[in-house]
Amino acid sequence: MVSRSGVQLEADLYLPPSIQPGQTFPVLLMRQPYGRAIASTVVYAHPSWYAAQGYIVVIQDVRGRGTSEGEFALFESEIEDGADAVRWAANLPHSNGLVGMYGFSYQGMTQLYAAAANPEPLKTICPAMLAYDLYEDWAYENRVFCLQGNLGWAIQLAAETARRSGNHAAFQTLKSAASSLPLQGEFPAYPDVMKTLAPDSFYHDWIRRSSEDEYWKRLSPSHWIDQITHLPMLHIGGWFDPYLRGTLRLYEAMRERSDLPQSLIVGPWAHLPWGRRSGEVDFGVEAVSDCDRAQVRWFDYWLKGEGALNRSATWFEMGTNRWVTEQVWPSGKQRSHWQLVITGLASMRGGGLEEEAPRPPILGEQDLEEAPRSLILGEQVPDVIVHDPWRPVPSVGGHASSPAGPIDRSAVDDRSDVLTYTTDVLTRPVSIQGNPTIELGFFSDAKSIDLHVVLSQVTAIGKVLPIVQGVCTVCPQETSLATVTMQATSIVVPIGSALRVSVSLSCFPAFPVNPGTGVQVAEARAIEAQVVTLFLQNGSLSI
Repeated sequence: MVSRSGVQLEADLYLPPSIQPGQTFPVLLMRQPYGRAIASTVVYAHPSWYAAQGYIVVIQDVRGRGTSEGEFALFESEIEDGADAVRWAANLPHSNGLVGMYGFSYQGMTQLYAAAANPEPLKTICPAMLAYDLYEDWAYENRVFCLQGNLGWAIQLAAETARRSGNHAAFQTLKSAASSLPLQGEFPAYPDVMKTLAPDSFYHDWIRRSSEDEYWKRLSPSHWIDQITHLPMLHIGGWFDPYLRGTLRLYEAMRERSDLPQSLIVGPWAHLPWGRRSGEVDFGVEAVSDCDRAQVRWFDYWLKGEGALNRSATWFEMGTNRWVTEQVWPSGKQRSHWQLVITGLASMRGGGLEEEAPRPPILGEQDLEEAPRSLILGEQVPDVIVHDPWRPVPSVGGHASSPAGPIDRSAVDDRSDVLTYTTDVLTRPVSIQGNPTIELGFFSDAKSIDLHVVLSQVTAIGKVLPIVQGVCTVCPQETSLATVTMQATSIVVPIGSALRVSVSLSCFPAFPVNPGTGVQVAEARAIEAQVVTLFLQNGSLSI
């Protein structure tokens, strides 16, 4: 097809078998930047399977990717090109004029952009694993730059640009950088390879632009959500996907604003694949994705008028390893409170985690300003982290690392710069549904720190498997309190296991090492990173 701006966008078409003269079918459209032959088969069935279910399937290279013409600029042309693609697909031979879209990640975002233009043939979409707000749900997490994910993706896309232009040397350099991220330069989060070989990459915008920049508003569905409320949507996410917060926020925003049905599926998956295993855990045959058939049922209803409508939220409850179906996802559903037992030795021997223990008072901000250090520490010996930027705490498992999922972090928890708080062996199952939160009272000598918190299951054989994690940046000179909201989850931790909270000041390379100086991530030089001391006085967990 040729877009309204004269750019030729190429696509592959998959047709239902044995088409008879005069027969018409709905069209399923996917628009993606990785070369259309891949067609998201890393998580979905091949387009030929969808075609066999009675659909014309169109897999299109977005502008400047694959064999499509034009210059690629991340998300910049997707509203206009997406709307043109929908209208073109609706007029293909044997099309009945009705179009649906599907795909995950970038392919999830292209659905929202196409929908923003309200092309009349587009009747429904199935967005998966994406950002509701591009800054908050993709580029950053609680204002902390998502280094490993952003840099790895930027290098991948830059390598594709080099391949298209035939620049063999640049391609090989970028391919090598992808297998071992170049994080040891003068500016660890802003490596030279991006400046020299990828000058047009989105990475420069993402690492430099503040959260208030118009760039984020222009490209974020959260700022034009009312333009897409005319569509029913089937939302798909994974408990260990880094973009789950975007999936859930979009689902909740659409439920609040749209009169049309919104359905949700969340499995025990990382970004890919969507199988029975995640990290080191086999969740059983029930965990294998059934999203292909779920999408066909959804499209059958909206594009063919067949079958029954599913309005529910369905998610996989880990631990019981079963699918749960309710009317809506129970956002913010917290059932119990736990107190961190501060002993002064949590970095060496670990501290306790006690349910519903009385909370000692946490110093307020005015107290912090007026009290001398000896009074702040008081009679209670605090738990102390001494963070050395020369040897940051490594990221292992969870949703922000690669590889992701429940991967044993017991070796990380043995480090003396990680505070751990563990319950006794559970004598009853503990259900966690929603977003766990933790409140921390502390004192630190740095201008800026990143608080990284991981909630894990300690198994009967001693493995420490991450359930959820969270991060936030705080300025100790401005506050002595912090609340860290972790990623959403659904799990029942069984009898015989234990719960553990781990607190650290780094989680690298999932996130950059905060140098403690207060400078922005793009300007943080390795030579200026400081040793940082944190005194943890108090903490409480809500799950």
